[in-house]
Amino acid sequence: MKKRAILSVWDKTGIVDFAKDLEALGYEIISTGGTARELKAAGLDVIDVPDITGFPECLDGRVKTLHPMVHAGILAMRSNPEHMQQLEKLHVTPIDIVAINLYPFKATILKPNVKLEDAIENIDIGGPTMLRAAAKNWQDVAVVVDTADYATVIAQLKESGSVSRETKFALSGKVFEHTAAYDALIANYLRAQRGESPLGETFTQTYEKVQDMRYGENPHQAAAFYKESGVVYGNTLADAKQLHGKELSYNNINDTNGALDVLKEFGEEEPVAVGVKHANPCGVGTGATIYDAYLKAYNADPVSIFGGIVALNREVDAQTAAELAKIFLEIIVAPSFSKEALEILTAKKNLRLLELPNCAKANSKKMLDMKKVAGGLLVQELDTQLGMDDLKVVTDRAPTEDELKQLKFAWRIVKHTKSNGICLVKDNATTGVGPGQTNRITALELAIKYAGENAKGSVMGSDAFFPFDDCVKAAKEAGITAIIQPGGSIRDEDSIKACNEAGIAMVFTGMRHFKH
Repeated sequence: MKKRAILSVWDKTGIVDFAKDLEALGYEIISTGGTARELKAAGLDVIDVPDITGFPECLDGRVKTLHPMVHAGILAMRSNPEHMQQLEKLHVTPIDIVAINLYPFKATILKPNVKLEDAIENIDIGGPTMLRAAAKNWQDVAVVVDTADYATVIAQLKESGSVSRETKFALSGKVFEHTAAYDALIANYLRAQRGESPLGETFTQTYEKVQDMRYGENPHQAAAFYKESGVVYGNTLADAKQLHGKELSYNNINDTNGALDVLKEFGEEEPVAVGVKHANPCGVGTGATIYDAYLKAYNADPVSIFGGIVALNREVDAQTAAELAKIFLEIIVAPSFSKEALEILTAKKNLRLLELPNCAKANSKKMLDMKKVAGGLLVQELDTQLGMDDLKVVTDRAPTEDELKQLKFAWRIVKHTKSNGICLVKDNATTGVGPGQTNRITALELAIKYAGENAKGSVMGSDAFFPFDDCVKAAKEAGITAIIQPGGSIRDEDSIKACNEAGIAMVFTGMRHFKH
């Protein structure tokens, strides 16, 4: 019996050569629509689907291959005598190869101002049905959803006359991964169109691999980097272009994301430089120029920034590049780099340079924050709020105009410091950051230690309230003049009283920013 292949693809890359190879190997080619037209134009002998089904395409092409003459040919188990007898009785010829890729739903919804009707019309029905049927009957049918697999199928057919069992099983798995991602993308799009929260009874997201990692957090852990499918934010690390340096690592990506998060809190109004180490800000500064801003960020903690990551919201010029090149840095991310800056920085072989034009653009409220736990997944809205719209002065002394400016600066940074987190700020730059401690007083003591003499005259930001007045007393001893914190402790009055006694101004935001 002559073997048959059905080919129906949206992405026609390589389809003509694939069909020619199959025809040369003795396969009959079944096709429909645009694929059939392209194959016929290339001189191939093509059997149209209606010639197989005896039923014309209808409903503007919505119904083509949804017919027993097609699906029985795909689903029949060759090892089952009853199946084969039924095929013979029904005059159905088995189909041995199914090569299909789907309507471009993702590309459609990524178009500006796409209409719901257009998105719906690009939901493939017949394609996934045939793919799933062929994948289910993988022992007898080679199913191809990825154009990159054409070569493997042809090579095995030429070598042994058949596609190996192992390859067919692998191709089958690829199909179910593909259709699962396709359906998840559709479901999430429709949920968004209905204005519903993504936090439904089930939660399925689709991601596409950007790259494999050399390893994860540690060398014994395998890892990969994926980006969200079906969205283009334009301001995330997944959108960055690497201009120079060795491959990014798992920790590089995590830490750089932390640097960008801080940078986005300041936007593009003034030059900002952010230094990050192990996902925590270690130095942040603003200035008249990006060079000035970087110097402030560097001088805030010259020890911690070594081997860290720097994010900038202005083009890196030669002067700034020369300063950046003086120490070992893992990554520099910026909107752009001048030609002279690139000449200076690319002299450092391993330094990664990332270009991200919209790096300071705020994150979308539609983004989700996810943390994997053993056996489950925590999902929440991204923390895109700041909580400075309604500051409440709770002490006898209100902060001065400059203190208030520095307090707002500190609040932007402590928001992205691991809890318990404390941030000290003076003259538009951090003086000390105390991240990730099991108690708040230790976090403050660390920040004061990093600040040294610069603690005097600094203001303090705390990501959560003070359950005791010990932090206020330590702040007084260090010469800190003002405090910003969420408030909300049943013992707030203890801290307020201690501030009043010390002459420290304190404001409440009414919003906390825990970060674990």
